[in-house]
Amino acid sequence: MTNGTNGTNDDTNDGALLYPRVTATRRIQGLDGMWRFRLDPEGEGERDGWPGNGLPDATQVPVPASFNDLFTDKRTREYTGDFWYETEFTAPGEWRDKDLFVRFDAATHRADVFVNGVRVGSHEGGFTPFAVRVNDAVRWNEPNRLVVQLNNELSHASLPAGTTGTLPDGTKVSGPYFDFFNYAGLQRPVRLVAVPHEAVRGYTTTYEIRKDGSAIVRYTVAVGSVGTKGLKSGDTIRVRLIDEAGNVAASAEGAEGALAVAHARLWNVRDAHLYRIEFTILDGESGEIIDEYRDEIGIRAVEVRGREILVNGRPVYLKGFGRHEDSAINGRGENLAVVKRDFELMKWCGANSFRTSHYPYSEEELRLADREGFLVIDEVAAVGFMKSLMNFLDAANDDDADRGRGFFDDPEVMTRTLEVHKAALDELFTRDRNHPSVIMWSLMNEPDSASESAVPYFHAIFDHARTLDPQRRPLTYTNLMMAAAGRDRCHGFADVICLNRYYGWYVQGGYQLAGAKAAFTAEMDRWMELEPDKPFVFTEYGADTAAGVHKLPSVQWSEEYQCEYLRMQHEVFDAYPAVVGEQMWNLCDFQTGEGIMRVDGNRKGAFTRDRQPKAAAFLLRARWTDAGTDADADAGVGSDAA
Repeated sequence: MTNGTNGTNDDTNDGALLYPRVTATRRIQGLDGMWRFRLDPEGEGERDGWPGNGLPDATQVPVPASFNDLFTDKRTREYTGDFWYETEFTAPGEWRDKDLFVRFDAATHRADVFVNGVRVGSHEGGFTPFAVRVNDAVRWNEPNRLVVQLNNELSHASLPAGTTGTLPDGTKVSGPYFDFFNYAGLQRPVRLVAVPHEAVRGYTTTYEIRKDGSAIVRYTVAVGSVGTKGLKSGDTIRVRLIDEAGNVAASAEGAEGALAVAHARLWNVRDAHLYRIEFTILDGESGEIIDEYRDEIGIRAVEVRGREILVNGRPVYLKGFGRHEDSAINGRGENLAVVKRDFELMKWCGANSFRTSHYPYSEEELRLADREGFLVIDEVAAVGFMKSLMNFLDAANDDDADRGRGFFDDPEVMTRTLEVHKAALDELFTRDRNHPSVIMWSLMNEPDSASESAVPYFHAIFDHARTLDPQRRPLTYTNLMMAAAGRDRCHGFADVICLNRYYGWYVQGGYQLAGAKAAFTAEMDRWMELEPDKPFVFTEYGADTAAGVHKLPSVQWSEEYQCEYLRMQHEVFDAYPAVVGEQMWNLCDFQTGEGIMRVDGNRKGAFTRDRQPKAAAFLLRARWTDAGTDADADAGVGSDAA
């Protein structure tokens, strides 16, 4: 794979990376469907001319979807290396006067894009969008060949991190430093997007909420042509804010300014009100519309004050889940039916939040979170920052001499990995900065933060992240048990302390649960001494459970034990006022690599992989809702669908 222009999603982009919308000036042609597909274990594709000639002996696969679970052979499911997709599209001649882009919502983990044999762009990072301009490569009103070369290999410089090894027969094999399956492919939609030469490229908003019920929405909007910034001489930009009833709540002119909203409807937790913000570029001579873009925003304020997380000045307690974009057959491929079902399950449980563990989720999921009033901890794909193929077992290892990881001691980590990580943060923050649901940014999941060599890396990443968000939302990372209180060297960088804890599962499980509680309490006492002025959120806690396994008295893996474990965890949470959130791991069972510690995946879900409840789901519903045991409330779709 080559490393070329990646179409980074920032204020100098071309407008194609904004969430795709058809307006008076913008056009979209979906490219989803059945594409030609071919693995390339020998790396022969580019040498043999596949970008221009097409893929020989190709099969058909759906886009969007992960390719891994579509076939019946193990070689394809576990494949590591280069692989190719191909389709055709026709570029409408009436779009000649616009800039034409192919927009990929995601291509995992890296991609080179060719149109009619011409390389038009490349991208590193499998979970954020990129767009490549194709005007110079297309044939208007004729079929065009679109070929994408992808690669899913892991390294210390990839996000997520891992290794790539070789079997005795020469077959490449992934060694993930993370406990979920390394799904890959064109896993989100692909679109042809046409925007005016002079276009809205991106925007930011910040909010000031006043005591009299009014609000000020301050905005900046980036405009210009490809390769240039700013408006053409004489052109103007108009900005309007429109409420859900269709009324114009405020208006302004200029590339930056303030929108004064007299009676602001605030976006609140599980009570969302969204405004439509419209940006229109007007020709300075004719007054005609040059470009028009609209989006949805929510007026709200987020801050950390002492040991509280405040939304609109009021303390919130996060109730919810760690999740995965994961479903049968689709793998990590975008599946809107599953997205909808997951939100309904969370609402049924009384949840108000989730973390995008362990990578940015699709734009559709965040837009639904905006609409439903969910609070989101938005996480970059910086997972696996520890030299371990069995990350989840290391909680039991307290001996520095035995750990032998040294992930942050690798010189490549402080150079190449840091560069890739910063670029991923740039793209994540730019894509998601205007979502009202996003209340916190998670910069890493379970890194080796007990290592002294991690400190300069954390310093660089947190310093960089603090330059990216005009709304200055809290920054965090999730701490794992190996870096328990007193061992973690990096917690000072975080605004909120997020802990992943498995006392009673990976350590002191089963009959030792009382001892697990004592050890958990002792660690929490130590955290209260170390961080007396910060809020704590438990971003993971859980126990693997095989649905339908019942045992009296309980044993590990039974539904009874999962409930006993959760009750113990909750008792500890409730003993500490500094704990302001709990996100159980996981909403649903999900796929992992195979191994003797996993029975066809991670089974810590409150729901099965096919989205049916275990006993734990009812326990959480009872804890998180007033109607926790009211079976009548579940009889129909009720008010949520009315």
